[in-house]
Amino acid sequence: MSIIDELKWRGLIADCTDAAELEKKVAAPITLYCGFDPTADSLHVGNLVPLLALRRFQLLGHHPIAVAGGATGSIGDPSGKTAERQLLTQEILDHNIASVKVQLAKLLDFETKQNPARLVDNASWTKGISFLDFLRDIGKHFSVNQMVAKESVRARMEDRVVGISYTEFSYMLLQAFDFMVLCRDANCELQIGGSDQWGNITAGIELTRKKTGKHVFGLTLPLITNTDGSKFGKTAAGAIWLDPKRTSVYKFYQFWINTDDRDVIRYLKYFTFLSQTEIEALEKAHTENPGARVAHKALAKAVTDLIHGENTTHEAIRASEILFGGELNGISETTFNDIVGEVPTKEIEKSKLDGVGVPLVELLVHAGLCHSKGQARKDIEGGGVNINNVREASAARLVTAADLLFGKHILLRKGKKNYVVVSAK
Repeated sequence: MSIIDELKWRGLIADCTDAAELEKKVAAPITLYCGFDPTADSLHVGNLVPLLALRRFQLLGHHPIAVAGGATGSIGDPSGKTAERQLLTQEILDHNIASVKVQLAKLLDFETKQNPARLVDNASWTKGISFLDFLRDIGKHFSVNQMVAKESVRARMEDRVVGISYTEFSYMLLQAFDFMVLCRDANCELQIGGSDQWGNITAGIELTRKKTGKHVFGLTLPLITNTDGSKFGKTAAGAIWLDPKRTSVYKFYQFWINTDDRDVIRYLKYFTFLSQTEIEALEKAHTENPGARVAHKALAKAVTDLIHGENTTHEAIRASEILFGGELNGISETTFNDIVGEVPTKEIEKSKLDGVGVPLVELLVHAGLCHSKGQARKDIEGGGVNINNVREASAARLVTAADLLFGKHILLRKGKKNYVVVSAK
């Protein structure tokens, strides 16, 4: 299967220039690039589609370049934005690029001898050019009429309150310059990006033709939205980041597990390297028994393995199982701490648990799981109360320091889904 066939089957082509010619061109290995602006010190799941597309090209023998926008990131891309971006200092940009390099190494192979990926910073070819030289050599090839017609620019210009600054208006020139330089210096013949980058990509194709005489190509990938129309990669708590310090591995895994049933097969195609045969089998299983969530589990495991590694994924799965009543034996403190962040927490003085301890009925009321001691007794005797995921049937049970996990926490559960972590202080 060619890379174009692969992308078509996965639904990953939004548009491309000279499609028939491009299909012929990629029959042999080519060099391609995708840019990302380091606006944060971590990538997020919204960055995955284009970056995984680079990896798909690499796996089929092509030569990928990831361009860190040390220059473009200091300006800000107006595409898809309704307001001006906050400008970042050089110190912040350098920190962000260094942080993201670590994540890119998980997505692209920089070590293979055959077709290693490359990471470059567009600041390296822009910082030495004066403003006048850029206007004379690059700016003269752009028509303001054509730039204004670009959707990302036009939308902002129609907003009389926000508008668009000359700084962001010039972003298109910088991205086009990237393509021209990479074509000239690295024989790069293809730029890929999200569908909101179409205007910037075609501007680069035209500049490259005028400055080098070479015919290059552009391919855009669909911007992902959820079936319900919400923005992909966003939750009530914010963006889903690849850095575990920003989004825990447990939360990352849960994000994929909670994919809408209508989206799960599409996301298996977009975000995993599972084969067509494997995904079709998962689709069949999902259609026959969606409640088993086989496709969701495969999606969550595949993406979490890719970003965080199999061992860490295993811990996230253990944490997930615990919140469905799984045993706590052998769980690490790190994994349990992920759970602590996901369920309500109630503090108690550790001294109260020492010695005789606290009656379970009192602790259930203290935790907010029961509104009275009488209700607590009924729930316990009815078999609906668990301490550290072990059912407790005695209303006379005393909870002591011996019940603390890692000397700090007690996991109380009422019914199937009502959890509270009681933390001793």
